[in-house]
Amino acid sequence: MPQVSLIAAARPNFMKVAPLMRALRHQRIDASLIHTGQHYDRQMSGDFFEQLGIPEPDVNLEVGSGSHIYQIAEVMRRLEEVYDRRRPDAVVVVGDVNSTLAATLAAVKLNIPVAHVEAGLRSRDRGMPEEVNRVLVDAVSQWLFVSEPAGLENLRREGVPDDRAFLVGNIMIDTLLAHIEEARQRRVFERYGVRPRQYALLTLHRPSNVDSPERLRGILQAASVVARSMPVLFPIHPRTAQRLQASGLADDSLCNGYTPLPPLGYFDAIGLIDAARLVLTDSGGVQEETTALRVPCLTLRENTERPITITEGSNRLVGCHAQDIEQAISDVLALPERLGNPPPLWDGAAAVRIARILRNVLQ
Repeated sequence: MPQVSLIAAARPNFMKVAPLMRALRHQRIDASLIHTGQHYDRQMSGDFFEQLGIPEPDVNLEVGSGSHIYQIAEVMRRLEEVYDRRRPDAVVVVGDVNSTLAATLAAVKLNIPVAHVEAGLRSRDRGMPEEVNRVLVDAVSQWLFVSEPAGLENLRREGVPDDRAFLVGNIMIDTLLAHIEEARQRRVFERYGVRPRQYALLTLHRPSNVDSPERLRGILQAASVVARSMPVLFPIHPRTAQRLQASGLADDSLCNGYTPLPPLGYFDAIGLIDAARLVLTDSGGVQEETTALRVPCLTLRENTERPITITEGSNRLVGCHAQDIEQAISDVLALPERLGNPPPLWDGAAAVRIARILRNVLQ
């Protein structure tokens, strides 16, 4: 029986790991789960394992927070011993966080082939740490599993042979489709005193937005304009909460027209996205979830590594300047409550396709 080590590290990874663990085992692949501990508190990690039915990790490296270099170096150092002891036939990494890169480099140095799930995404912005991680991981991975056609084109331009890249669809949508009905039944919006299609949802966590007081102020001022006509629910990421306090924006009357919420579990998060009239975000995953659910989305960035969310989905790039965001909000609120269409292969079966391919190449 083929043996693989599957790496999980941070909140965006967990939605991809859950269906993949099940699919690998269904294909009679012995999959061990290694959690690097990059996100290590209860709200950012533990609840997701419980809600998504992910088994307890076989190994938890407990790396915790730190600089990019510290996290990458520490994950590599701790994984070397794990890989040497287990000697898997392959390492499977997902996404683009620091642990994804670290786990890939450690495996390649030990001559263990790597499969990258969510390969080929490119923002063309090397100032984003995730973009550097994506490019490096794809350059040395043996098998690349791609969520949208643009990813295949990106890999071809970078010299990846066609027989190593596979268009399999979006694995995060596997988890979304598996749990959306349960999330809807929770009617989480009632907990916050809002009605479906009559509130906006704001999420912010990227350093380029929250570490700049000027950018953060512009985004929050735009959100306060929305709040004049509908409530704005704002689940606040721990990093964002720190920046709000440090910059004084948490107490700025021009910037606090939102309703602050704690970080949300997975079911509550997708339930609020599904029932929102509008989502404002800088998250790549939320761009995908809103596209799958056809919820209007304004992405508070200058670029996206997920262009299909714009060309076929409900997403629109608006940057981070208050005036541009306010105009985009006005435009979107004049459109239907549901926009675009889910892309091909975003059908809940990406993990099954990945597992079948891995079974074939590992025989």
